[in-house]
This record gives sequence, structure tokens and C-alpha cells, in this order.
Amino acid sequence: MRWRQGRRSSNVEDRRGEPAPGGGGLGGGPGNLLALAPFLLRSKKGWLILLALAALYYFGGNLFTGTPGTEPPGLGPDSQTAPGAAGADDEVAQFVSVVLADTEDTWGELFEQAGSEYTAPKLVLYTDAVRSACGLSSAAVGPFYCPGDGKVYLDLSFLNELKQLGAPGDFAFAYVIAHEVGHHVQNLLGTSEKVQQARMQSDKVTANRLSVMLELQADCFAGVWAFYAHRDRDMLEPGDIEEGLRAAAAVGDDHLQRRAGRAVSPDAFTHGSAEQRAYWFKQGFTTGDVNKCNTFAALSGQ
Repeated sequence: MRWRQGRRSSNVEDRRGEPAPGGGGLGGGPGNLLALAPFLLRSKKGWLILLALAALYYFGGNLFTGTPGTEPPGLGPDSQTAPGAAGADDEVAQFVSVVLADTEDTWGELFEQAGSEYTAPKLVLYTDAVRSACGLSSAAVGPFYCPGDGKVYLDLSFLNELKQLGAPGDFAFAYVIAHEVGHHVQNLLGTSEKVQQARMQSDKVTANRLSVMLELQADCFAGVWAFYAHRDRDMLEPGDIEEGLRAAAAVGDDHLQRRAGRAVSPDAFTHGSAEQRAYWFKQGFTTGDVNKCNTFAALSGQ
């Protein structure tokens, strides 16, 4: 990506290096393994419960689940700062800030065209664990958006997880950020609340299908951002969209189930298959049209 000359966002909240938060309840967020660990590790049975919970969070209901890597993140072979070198984290943080700023420009313009005003989300950088309005979360749950406070939460070590999933590259990481911003757009439009209400009144299979539709729409919104980043600001380079498609496919439910040694179970999908995720990202990118991202209408009859 051609990102180095891009505008930096003022909406990045850097909490890296802060002590891990403690106390409080489980909350309603993506997970709370750190809060449970001191109690569960006191017995052999507790160890088993902790491992089971970790597996649940890894393959369960969060968007980009995974175990953070231990190597310092870098932006791949084209990065000017080698992974492991001092400042590698700062370079990735700058990249995140530029991508966030570009999503602000895209969605600000699209909302204005629709006669509305876009309120940009804050993006919180953290290390290991963070507390949000959605509860206490470990970095193991991956990047997430909390509608309770309107913030995106990101531990930069997730870049290494993307590489382990077979989706390296700067644009793959940009897709992750744009997807989470897509959830913010859904929150502003009221879509997230409607889906949550419908899920609470549905059986598990139907609730999962609604979750899949919501996630795939966020993928499509990420593609819409990429369309404008490419057309209006020439940020994309050859191969970037392929990186995005690989990243979308890498976090498909079927791919993650196979990676865990489990049989593929479509009824248990909460985010969509690899094929679906890549399709809807491409749909947004090729059309640049938010109206083409109505996954609820497209998938309701399936």
C-alpha cells in the first residue's frame, strides 16, 4: 500500500504499555480469560476449564480470534523497519493511524452524500488485555468493535496471527481495520441493534445466521472503503486486493474449523465461510456501492 504520505488520524488512543486491567465482572464483551485465570489455575480441573474457555474464544463468537504471536509485528518484506527492530511497533501504529484516517475520509463523504453526518470511532491500541464498555478482553480474542463505547480495539500482535493464518501483507491488516470500522458504520445506522434484538428472539441456528449476515456486511463495507482508497487516493498497489481476499478467506469459519481439526459445521458459523467472506469483500470493492452490501436480503432465503 502507498500509505506513508497519508493523513494520520487524531482518533487513535494509545494504551500500549499500560498495566493489564483487573477486577470487575465478566461483562458482555468478547471474553475475560485474564479475570478468570487466577481462580481457575488453582486446580487441575480449573486448568481444563481454562483451556476449554480459550478454545471457545478462539473458535467462537469474535471476529478475528487467535493467539497473539510473540514476535514484534512488521508490515512484511516491504517494510522499512525490520520485524524485531526497535520502532517496528511504532511503524505499524502509524500505518493503523493512516488507514483509520482514510476510512474517516471515505465514510465521512458517503454519509454526507446521504444527508447525514459521520461520527468517527476511536481506535484503541493496547497490549495483552484491555477494558472496554463490553468488558475485560484478552488480546487472544483478536481485534473487535465495542458498540457500547463506539471504539475499535486492536493489539498490534494480531498482525503476526494474520501471517500464521496465511494472510500476510499490509493490505491484509488494513482489511481487518476497515472491517471493524464497518461494524461502527452498522452501529451508526442502527443495524447492529436490530440484529442483536432479532438474535435474542431466535433459536441458536437462526441467531448464528443473523450474525453471519452482519459480519459479511462489514466485509462488504471494508471493500467499499478499499474502492475509494484506490479510486480517489491511489493507495492500493498491485496485489493488495489479493491480500485482502486472502485475509477475508483466512478468517472464514470453515477455514478456522478445519485448522482446529474439527468437522465443518455450517450451522455453527457466526462469521461466514471463506468463500462468503471473500465474495462480499470483493462485492464492496468492485461496486463501491453501500447499497450492494445488503447481505440480509441476499442471504435471507438460503
